[in-house]
Amino acid sequence: MPLPKVEPAQYESQLAAKRERISRDFAEFELPEIDLYRSPTSHYRMRAEFRVWHEGDDLYYVMFEPGDKHAKIRIDECPMVSERIHNVMFELLDAIRPDPKLRFKLFQIDFLSTLSGELLVSLLYHRAIGDEWIEAVRPLRERFGIDIIGRSRKNKIVLDNDFVIEKLDIDGREYSYKQTENSFTQPNAEVCRQMIHWALDASRDAGGDLVEFYCGNGNFTLPLAQNFRRVVATEISKESVRSARFNIEQNGIDNIDVLRMPSEDLSLVLKGKKETRKVQGLALEECDFTTVLVDPPRAGLDDETVSQVVEYQHILYISCNPETLKENLRDITRTHRIERFAIFDQFPYTDHLECGVYLTRR
Repeated sequence: MPLPKVEPAQYESQLAAKRERISRDFAEFELPEIDLYRSPTSHYRMRAEFRVWHEGDDLYYVMFEPGDKHAKIRIDECPMVSERIHNVMFELLDAIRPDPKLRFKLFQIDFLSTLSGELLVSLLYHRAIGDEWIEAVRPLRERFGIDIIGRSRKNKIVLDNDFVIEKLDIDGREYSYKQTENSFTQPNAEVCRQMIHWALDASRDAGGDLVEFYCGNGNFTLPLAQNFRRVVATEISKESVRSARFNIEQNGIDNIDVLRMPSEDLSLVLKGKKETRKVQGLALEECDFTTVLVDPPRAGLDDETVSQVVEYQHILYISCNPETLKENLRDITRTHRIERFAIFDQFPYTDHLECGVYLTRR
């Protein structure tokens, strides 16, 4: 994604254009009134990755134009990242620049922050790092109040955590989420809160039980559990499963089961076409799965997954790509009616837009 030009004065007009585009592109469907959720107009990204460029004695952040690895853009300010990141990133580089033990073959710095003020910084190297690097970097941890990870080929050094704990207030209840380095998290925390609020409101009267495909660290899973008797969620990433189970325990929620397995395997289990020890003791045959939640990658849902989700009375579809969402809806709306449609401005000042759709069987 290119570096967007942050222009708060232009935000509302750009958002209106996005809404108009969605209304036009989805005109073939019977859309209800679109729910619109705004982003903060600056300092909205909780995570960011920057290449580091060496030029003589200078050291600075760069990003590249899409499709052109030689068209680098020097970054001396970055109003899109969270204030916590922005307040640290340039001073941190100033501290690294004169120290060869920290600077030598450093090629990337990643940041992961939270609304609650935590910050995790990963320094990536094209060389081996060890005790000498630890001794040099530890003062930076104390100076900036951050956790630091050093990465080189087949090596990871952690000072002192490789995760942050995000705290989100959702409809008056605070949820805490363990977010681990190198695992997917929603980049815009304020919009994420609004997405969860919308999903809660849309599914409030669904009843029964919920099945969720690819739940990540439980971002939607934990709050949505209050709307259902029981939630069964799948995830294939081992680290995300660990985080989801940690988050369930930390938030004191007792009606969620997270299974490390592909969604298609769980679908076969629920149809009685597959057996696995992973579901022993869960009594899934007693569940009444009225609702399915899907949050697919940009490629959308494949034909097999579409055939799985249309078997449920209600479908919650979170999409990061309106084009593939539109393709999927052409199939899904043969059996289901669109009850709610939302757009979430996860990435201001870009063409990217996330959507939420709640459908009920006709």
